Amino acid sequence: MRVLHLITGLETGGAETALSRLVPGLAAEGFEQRVVCMLRPGPLAAPIESAGVAVESLGMERGLPTPRALWRLVRILRSFSPHIVQTWLYHADFLGLLGVSLARVGTLVWNIRCADMDLSRYRRTTAWTVAACARLSRLPAAVIANSEAAREHHVRLGYRPRRFEIIPNGFDLDAMRPVPGAREALRQQIGAPEDARLVGMAARFDPMKGHEVFLAAVGELVRQRGDVRFVLCGDGVDEENAALAGLIGRVGLQGRVALLGRVADMAAFHSGLDVAVLSSHSESLPNAVGEAMACGVPCVVSDVGDARALVGETGIVVPRGDASSLVRAMADMLSLPESERSERGLRARERIAERYSLRVATARQASLYRELVG
Repeated sequence: MRVLHLITGLETGGAETALSRLVPGLAAEGFEQRVVCMLRPGPLAAPIESAGVAVESLGMERGLPTPRALWRLVRILRSFSPHIVQTWLYHADFLGLLGVSLARVGTLVWNIRCADMDLSRYRRTTAWTVAACARLSRLPAAVIANSEAAREHHVRLGYRPRRFEIIPNGFDLDAMRPVPGAREALRQQIGAPEDARLVGMAARFDPMKGHEVFLAAVGELVRQRGDVRFVLCGDGVDEENAALAGLIGRVGLQGRVALLGRVADMAAFHSGLDVAVLSSHSESLPNAVGEAMACGVPCVVSDVGDARALVGETGIVVPRGDASSLVRAMADMLSLPESERSERGLRARERIAERYSLRVATARQASLYRELVG
């Protein structure tokens, strides 16, 4: 069976990471695949190409699809003649619908991966695209959501698909596992004492990720505990980011927060932490939390999307946007005896293995494709 994936790009976001995990698994099950990016491919093209799957670009810039990009997609569709056209995120959902309608090939499946997203924080074209997709949502054969929260949110937005499937993110427990020596290595990398408690967050610099909430909380936490250091990673989370530097300066955290930017070895990053944090204003099912749990790290998360269901009893959940609650939760987690915190981490990894494994997620996706094609 041939599957064409259409996605905005392949930077290190949640949907892009999920696609880069899914493609090798589907390839191992005998699916012939191709990945088409609307923009230029990013770093996550590498693991896809390593699985023997071609990645190409429509050459778009950010914004609404152009006629040139649409006709290039139509030519690719007619040439590859996929059985399934799987689109990822709103702009690709919309463009994929146009492309499949014109090319007259493939069964279209949309993929939505956010919940409670504040569209006022984004470009108007994003809000227009979401509204258009809601009106057109009965046209795809199926719409996949990666959380129950995402499904409910999109029903409120007006989505009325013929078939709504919930397939949570899957996590590769071989790639995401505790890394020996990571604690010492990460402390050495950021210049922290060996006995420092390390709190970290992996999130690109984006309005939905709530960096301002995290920094307000840790600004208070350092007044309570002098042994804590903080480390952030993700696209745009580096010393070149003037807006982020301003947030750090306003809460007096210069020298206490390490900014690592894009990190290649996320298992080592997570394994170096005592506590992983999610401060997002909106999520569906957060990849960074699942990865930290798979690496045996307990998490403090804002109550967004299916984050509460993801961490279960292994983590602490706080109201979104509430820096005071986040301070208390981080302090409570850090105050636990090391043995108890480690036990929480072990149970977190077991929870991912039991409920959110990549093997199960890939099998469910493959089963849906086979059922739709018949």
